[in-house]
Amino acid sequence: MAKPAPGMRLLRSLTRAAKTQQKMVSRLLAASKPKAQAKPKRKVAALRSPAALDIRKHERKETPIAPGKWLAAHIALPQQPGQAPGRRMAYWLYLPDQPAPARGWPLIVMLHGCHQSATQFAQGTRMNLVAEQKGYAVLYPQQLASAQSQRCWRWYDQATQQGGGDTALLAMLVAKVCEQHGINRRRIYACGLSAGAGMAAVLALNHPELIAAVGLHSGPVFGAGHSTAGALHVMRHGAAAHADAIHGVLRARAGFPGMPGLLMQGENDHVVHPVNQQQLTRQWLLLNGLPLSARPAVTSREATRSGSRHAHTIHDYAAGPRVVLRVASIAGLGHAWSGGDPDVTFHAAPGPDASRMMAAFFALHRRA
Repeated sequence: MAKPAPGMRLLRSLTRAAKTQQKMVSRLLAASKPKAQAKPKRKVAALRSPAALDIRKHERKETPIAPGKWLAAHIALPQQPGQAPGRRMAYWLYLPDQPAPARGWPLIVMLHGCHQSATQFAQGTRMNLVAEQKGYAVLYPQQLASAQSQRCWRWYDQATQQGGGDTALLAMLVAKVCEQHGINRRRIYACGLSAGAGMAAVLALNHPELIAAVGLHSGPVFGAGHSTAGALHVMRHGAAAHADAIHGVLRARAGFPGMPGLLMQGENDHVVHPVNQQQLTRQWLLLNGLPLSARPAVTSREATRSGSRHAHTIHDYAAGPRVVLRVASIAGLGHAWSGGDPDVTFHAAPGPDASRMMAAFFALHRRA
């Protein structure tokens, strides 16, 4: 019998690991396809798209639960060697139902995980509701199935880690959305779940002039993988041989401005092992010029009797008066977005609410 391809081995391993999670996730993973979302009940304002930007209207698939504008579009991608012309990346953009600030909306870039769509991620995280209340625009790019069959962002690819591939495409998309919608360029943030968290880290470290802070939920350590099999190993075991890959980033960019980060992880995650959060903590201390011996302020909260919130511990690392690194470890949580919509795969209802935590953390940081 032929040996399965690395990508298929990765898919099978992810599925097996995810089935050990809570019953909700197991039931959802057993389905061959994601649940169909409710059809929109109202019309959505069309996205203005100057031809010079080559951003055109795209069919909307799902509806947000917040009252603002929910815009669906695609961006034409530059042709790469060996790839067919005419490739397009779909994306969705949420704009609050209120006048934009004088300096423009701050922007959160939300990167979905494997086996997810951008609209499922929007529904599962409920980030649009938070954005409406806190005053953020939210951008949801969607990985091309032609680029990765399970729609995983290629965070593990060495060229991507060095600024090419998905990194270059996402940076281009963010720049064009900023130009088109008058985004506050001092306040652009990147966050994601699992592979999306890995991609958010890669994007931020290659473009610190663009990204002011990151939120990484259940994300792999930076700088390792380099193949689908290697990515699976990193997710399960961390990257001992590459745990200091962050030194390469600092050497390549003299005067690196730092990168504030919120790192969230379920202690019962069997897909991305918590050792990854430990190694990310080390990397983010180095990125922000803090000693590895830095002592954080620690806050612990018990689980609620109703089950609405898991017990969790937060470690805050400060540089002067600002918390530049917040590390949240959540007891009882598997491979799922904390405080999300449990009807969407890889999202768990019990808090803490990751979306609200990220919006609150981002409010503390902006680029000079």
